[in-house]
Amino acid sequence: MDFKRNHVISAIFIILGNLASQATSDALYESSIAEKHEQWMAKHGRVYPNAAEKERRFGIFRKNVEYVEKFNNEGNKTYKLNINSFADMTNEEFRRHYTGYRTPPGLSSTSSNFSYQSLAATDIPTTVDWREQQAVTPIKYQSQCGACWAFAVAATVEGLTKIKTGQLISLSEQQLVDCNHQNTGCKGGYLEYAYSYVVQNGGLAREETYPYQATDMGTCDTNKESEHAARITNYERVPSRSENDLQKAVAMQPVSVTISAYGQEFQMYGSGVFSGNCGTEQDHAVTVIGYGTIEDGTPYWLIKNSWGQRWGESGYMRIRRNINAPEGMCGLAINPLYPTA
Repeated sequence: MDFKRNHVISAIFIILGNLASQATSDALYESSIAEKHEQWMAKHGRVYPNAAEKERRFGIFRKNVEYVEKFNNEGNKTYKLNINSFADMTNEEFRRHYTGYRTPPGLSSTSSNFSYQSLAATDIPTTVDWREQQAVTPIKYQSQCGACWAFAVAATVEGLTKIKTGQLISLSEQQLVDCNHQNTGCKGGYLEYAYSYVVQNGGLAREETYPYQATDMGTCDTNKESEHAARITNYERVPSRSENDLQKAVAMQPVSVTISAYGQEFQMYGSGVFSGNCGTEQDHAVTVIGYGTIEDGTPYWLIKNSWGQRWGESGYMRIRRNINAPEGMCGLAINPLYPTA
């Protein structure tokens, strides 16, 4: 009986020891996550208005950290996630504040004119990066304003201006937000309407002339609006759902595209060639500034985003090219547009 009693007592002590060890481990993990949150706040300059909001954001941060770590530990992916500047936001908040593309009603699936249709395969480089030609301005930050459409259009006009004139000029997104009345500023917009505005207005002002405010100012500054630094005569659409045709266009100039950016993997993207689940519900606009192939043979598009330098690869993304779907990864081949001089 004494042997049995001692055995039971020993078992109880082992269980209690395991529970204590688990509790200690949980406490250490919680402390580690809390420290990581403090470091993240300092890095990104995040300050919360009160303790309750900080606690709420910490809970969201912890879930995102666990999601990122689990994803990265699984391996066998062409890309990695990162604890980036959106790590204390829910995916719903992220979508509400940082996307903003709208699909126009009755969107045509074909282009009435595509200037690069006749390009032969021998005319198209195997790798393109318009940054190497100084045709891409530094990464910009739209902040919590759904003006991605304005950034994508401005970036293509900047690129075309450099190609045609030799001058790289940073152009005004705020002008598009304030003065392009067919669109709705920070509430979202259509690429087509933005290009049409630039054509009809006679051009865009410099960024320094009409600086970005990350908000709807309510009125258009017509004096600044008239100070044209770059002009276009029209815009064209790449034939829909053709990555081959998109490659022809990108070989010649930066191209604006619309994509599905609402997934959590897109939100927390860190590096590599993105190939995650993202659907085709287009809610964001970006600029394709090149393409290429990594060492293992995986082809990619090079994208300039407008979420600042602390997202992705210093503000850029490489995303899978030539997938077995005509719409392209995340639907980027559905509605590509580019300006003409």
